[in-house]
Amino acid sequence: MEINIPDVLAEVTAAFMRYEAALTGNDVAVLDELFWASPHTIRYGVTENLHGHAAIAAFRAARSGVFGRDLLETVITTYGRDFGTANTTFRRHGATRTGRQSHTWMRTPAGWRIVAAHVSMLQEPG
Repeated sequence: MEINIPDVLAEVTAAFMRYEAALTGNDVAVLDELFWASPHTIRYGVTENLHGHAAIAAFRAARSGVFGRDLLETVITTYGRDFGTANTTFRRHGATRTGRQSHTWMRTPAGWRIVAAHVSMLQEPG
């Protein structure tokens, strides 16, 4: 299996950056599009465990607001032509805690889609 085929890595990176812009801009339509429309899709958040695209979309629809955050370290890796992961650490503007986010991306006939996601916050030191 080839790791980080340049054109595939560029595609997943672009999809991840599109997600990031939609997330911080609260573009719910794009967020819904980028999660695989399947009952098998999972998103574990800081305060919620969401199983299936419908639950994820309902959570997004209820969430409000635009926010800023800085990505601290992002690692995107692709495995062959149809699978990839994106892992990043972040800090919301004005916050002191560091968060972490992971995505598992899969190529579908509709394009790259997130099939599993996880968001958590690190404990503050001390």
